[in-house]
Amino acid sequence: MDTGTHIVMGLALGGLATLDPVVSSNAATATSVMIGTIIGSQAPDIDTVLKLKNNAVYIRNHRGITHSIPAVILWPLLIVGVLSQFFPEANLLHLWIWTFIAVFLHVFVDIFNGYGTQALRPFSSKWIALGVINTFDPYIFGLHVIGLIIWAIGIDPGYTFLTIYVILVAYYIVRFNTQRKVLKEVRSLIPDATDIIISPTMKFHQWRIAVMNRHQFFVGRAHDNQVQILDQFNRVKVPDSPVIDAAKNDKNLSAFLSFSPVYRWEVDEYDDYFEVRFIDLRYRSNDYYPFIAVVQLDLELNIKSSYTGWIFSEEKLRKKLDIVPN
Repeated sequence: MDTGTHIVMGLALGGLATLDPVVSSNAATATSVMIGTIIGSQAPDIDTVLKLKNNAVYIRNHRGITHSIPAVILWPLLIVGVLSQFFPEANLLHLWIWTFIAVFLHVFVDIFNGYGTQALRPFSSKWIALGVINTFDPYIFGLHVIGLIIWAIGIDPGYTFLTIYVILVAYYIVRFNTQRKVLKEVRSLIPDATDIIISPTMKFHQWRIAVMNRHQFFVGRAHDNQVQILDQFNRVKVPDSPVIDAAKNDKNLSAFLSFSPVYRWEVDEYDDYFEVRFIDLRYRSNDYYPFIAVVQLDLELNIKSSYTGWIFSEEKLRKKLDIVPN
């Protein structure tokens, strides 16, 4: 989920914790639990700072080790250890319980996004992405904000957020059911599909679709369970060529390939350089595929420039590459 949603979820857990009699009967415990749930709901995303280094490092590592099983265990211990110095009278067991819930819930809800997490590390490095909830879901965020407003006007926060989370469980079930209907429709349209990726959007009734069979890629969208195929590409295996082999040594392309499960590729030759481009097919937006990796190499196959990330125009891409287009 996005940072804003994780923040309101941390506040909501602090309110829900008032149902715990140990928390509600001790001011130090209540205050520390509120701080612990807020910090715990943010802690796994500390790896966002990697974006300050470069996109390649961020893409390869975001939602990786900081969302792993050891991290889910260690974050609450670290947070409780720090907070115990400021709130010595707090009940440390209950502080740990609620902080653990905050950390666990952060990782758990991220699994439902299209991006996913490596939540099973160190047992598996596989990305778990169920693809039923958008990274920012206005309904989830809105329900939390409503709950905070109700709390602010003096209504009991514990039962308020308990009710909201019951509603959200039902919402997730509806989303799974809707995704299942879209999947059924895709299978009817492309019965020989080998891989189907259905990604949510911010709009409740709209989904992005990327499909592969043995020979083609299909890109489409669904609205009210009606599937429309927008683009089709021949599925061409990435060749073992000197140009592409050299490009794969680039950190940006390597990061892209570690993350993207469905993509097409292009190689263009200009007067004094080659350009290798890999295009993720999951994120079609306004007839454009914005998530890409591009490597430019000179005629001796030395890497001149590269980029991976979100780009919505060729002009901006050229600026990122710092090369004047031919």
